[in-house]
Amino acid sequence: MENLVELLKALILGVVQGITEWLPVSSTGHLILAENWMPFTLSETFVETFFVLIQVGSIFAVILLFFTKLNPFSPKKNETQKRDTLVLWSKIVVASIPAGIIGILFDDLIDEVLYTPLVVASMLVVYAIAILWVERRGKKPGISTLNQVSYQTAALIGLFQVLALVPGTSRSGATILGGILLGASRVVASEFSFFMAIPVMLGAGGLKLIKAGFDFAPIEWAALATGFITAFVVSLFAIRFLMNYIRNHDFTVFAYYRIALAALVLTLLFI
Repeated sequence: MENLVELLKALILGVVQGITEWLPVSSTGHLILAENWMPFTLSETFVETFFVLIQVGSIFAVILLFFTKLNPFSPKKNETQKRDTLVLWSKIVVASIPAGIIGILFDDLIDEVLYTPLVVASMLVVYAIAILWVERRGKKPGISTLNQVSYQTAALIGLFQVLALVPGTSRSGATILGGILLGASRVVASEFSFFMAIPVMLGAGGLKLIKAGFDFAPIEWAALATGFITAFVVSLFAIRFLMNYIRNHDFTVFAYYRIALAALVLTLLFI
């Protein structure tokens, strides 16, 4: 019975990860809160590995959904399109460097100091205000295709990704907002945000997996598989939903959701 409960927790957390990773609401924040109130009773090493592996599951969903667009060797592309895809990847790498460096240098410190419900709630409110401010500016985007994203713009979006190392911020939220502030349309900012998550999150995931090792009990392997598969499948639907949604709507509703969630978190925390 206890093993079934742990698998159910893995399933629920995989759903939370799959939904919140791509929406500007902070997946890490949601997972911290969920795990605080629904903790695993398995090993600490397993817990650390689990949260990394479900993020990798979400990344696999991006790779699958955008495989042709991201594949520079696709037979469906002509030579110009293949070259443009390689250039896109070079910009993704440029955008990934800042968060990669800061993450490697301060990974343990961030885990120790910032992974608390109070920090999560604070960042939920701060970036809700930022979303409302950006959306109310009403500035017409000047970047309507991925090809128009310059190396300078990519590097600046990469700096916004560094902000997402603070839990509660939302990696997708910070980078999408950064892209919009720099002149990109919501669709371009969202797609570039998804793509730049691939090297950063796979790199961070690989680093944490190496640190953790692979010595897990059978129930822990089962929970890892459950969380990974669930996050992957749910992410497929979440990404499709967001890309369809932003073609006709802005991000205001997510700002109000963040404020409501922060209020709930603070209420439960102080009670």
